[in-house]
Amino acid sequence: MIFNYKPPKKLRALFIAHYSPLLLIILIGPLTAIYGIWKIPINIIFCITLGVVIFLIGSYVYFKWEIFWHKTYKGQLVTGGIFRYIRHPHYTSLIIIGFGLALFFYSIATLIIAILAIPIIILSIIDEEKYLKKQFGKKYLEYMKKVPWRIIPKIF
Repeated sequence: MIFNYKPPKKLRALFIAHYSPLLLIILIGPLTAIYGIWKIPINIIFCITLGVVIFLIGSYVYFKWEIFWHKTYKGQLVTGGIFRYIRHPHYTSLIIIGFGLALFFYSIATLIIAILAIPIIILSIIDEEKYLKKQFGKKYLEYMKKVPWRIIPKIF
């Protein structure tokens, strides 16, 4: 059985908003190579290689979340797997992927977009957590105490 999750209508706009920076990065990034503009002022080979490595790490986190969540989620609060360390691995993966792509494209413009995506994602997290508190109540509050880190262990 395929479980089709749809975010609540209140959160859908934020779901779209937190994917928009990635789309902008993908659209704007190639302009640096095509027109030779907005170059990051470090060695291009180092920057692109670092970007690929960061992108792969972000993709790993994303698929770790995606596979675990889809196997596990049936309408209940998910607290196992990667959720034992951070409450929002999906958002973590989007941040990492965004920075990886920005470096891969060797573009200051895309790096700025990746940085600007952080407050958008934080707003998404805050709104989603309001919804989760209403949906799961005390269970979610206990989970927040047990796992205090939203997107980066020991930092935030």
